[in-house]
Amino acid sequence: MISMTGIITYPPPDHDEIVPGLVPWAKAGLVIKDGLRQGSAYAALTMTGGHGVRMQHNYTHDKAGRPGRVSAANPRWLRLVRSGEMVTGYESADGKRWVKVATVRLAGLSGTAQEGLFASSPGDLTLRRVGLGAGIGEVRFTQTTAVFDHVTVAGARPGAWRGDAVGAMGETDWEEKHRAPGLVEAGDRLTVTGSGDIGPVASEGGARTVENTLIGLVPALLVLMVVAIRFATADTRGARVLVSKALVTGTVAVLVGLVGTGTVLVAGTAILRANGTGVAPVAVLTEVRVVVGAAAVLGAGTVLALALGVLLRRVWQAVLIAVLVLPLPYVLAVSPLLPEGAAQWLLRVTPAAGFAVTQSLREYPQVLAHYVPSEGYFPLAPPAGFAVLCGYAAVVSGAALYRLRRQSAAVPERTDVPPPRFDAEPMQGDAEAMQVDGEPAQSDGPPKRSDWR
Repeated sequence: MISMTGIITYPPPDHDEIVPGLVPWAKAGLVIKDGLRQGSAYAALTMTGGHGVRMQHNYTHDKAGRPGRVSAANPRWLRLVRSGEMVTGYESADGKRWVKVATVRLAGLSGTAQEGLFASSPGDLTLRRVGLGAGIGEVRFTQTTAVFDHVTVAGARPGAWRGDAVGAMGETDWEEKHRAPGLVEAGDRLTVTGSGDIGPVASEGGARTVENTLIGLVPALLVLMVVAIRFATADTRGARVLVSKALVTGTVAVLVGLVGTGTVLVAGTAILRANGTGVAPVAVLTEVRVVVGAAAVLGAGTVLALALGVLLRRVWQAVLIAVLVLPLPYVLAVSPLLPEGAAQWLLRVTPAAGFAVTQSLREYPQVLAHYVPSEGYFPLAPPAGFAVLCGYAAVVSGAALYRLRRQSAAVPERTDVPPPRFDAEPMQGDAEAMQVDGEPAQSDGPPKRSDWR
């Protein structure tokens, strides 16, 4: 590769012109791909706009080579070698001394895979400030053009080079009027122009995630918390009662969550796809983890609310505190309202961190994206976030148990109550005669105190 150039449309600060340049993850290089359809397996050895040589495969895997950029004075030699399902990438500064970058395995790679050159360029991401300082990502069109020479293919059937677009290209005014995507041959040189990114579906925006279907999770949590608090304040007789209530309410909330979120997730993703809305693909185990995690959040949140009810003894106070520490921080953090730092801290230090178990998106260093809560990215890993929620529930439950035990200890058993006594007053009226063994007993008068036992 002897040249790699590009353009960026309407960048900051004025957004009023098209400028030459490459975004850091613009890519161009060699590729082996199992067909031209989107989503097919591939391995690519590529130069980038700002991250040197990289060996990437199957959209999510990335291995770094040597840093630097390419130019006519500083060309880069690239080589891909295939052996069955194994593909190895090499780079060189002079075409003589080769350095291995990585070897990857493309499971099931067919014997007639496509081999060639490619160019891509993800959109230029900038932020527009809204609300109280939140940033909304805005992506503008970019394009990359790479020039190759000394291109040879060994072991493949001879044939002419053919240009193909994988994905949508050629739809912008720039492509129609200035530089069209595709391949241009001039002697021994091949010029490839392209745009877009090679990466996970959600990285380019527009695609929904499986957790986007769970829009009823927060309302369901509010209902369960209110019910738990009323249940707690109705009877606060002792520690055993609290433990029993926690087990009952937590179990019911988890079961409701499993049935509800499981049904909504499956039906919701099916409806989105049927209406032509893309849904980022995830593994079945990830979908299961999202469903189980959402149910676990409902269970832990309900136990937390129950403990607050026992601790505070007033329904309205407990409901207010419960809302302030769990649903409200989550809603504020995932809405484009607060600055990114504040939103991330809310999801680190409050019980709302537990919602991290519903995240299906992954962060990729080689993918340009706005990794903030409003875009579905939590600052804590799912297990760590859920541990924060459970920690709050455990601490508040412990405080409630402590209060109940102190309350029980503050009410000692009364030992100064006198035994029952009976007055030795004369019996009135017909009570003067008592029945003993079925025979009437005549009373000589009022009974004496010594006659009572």
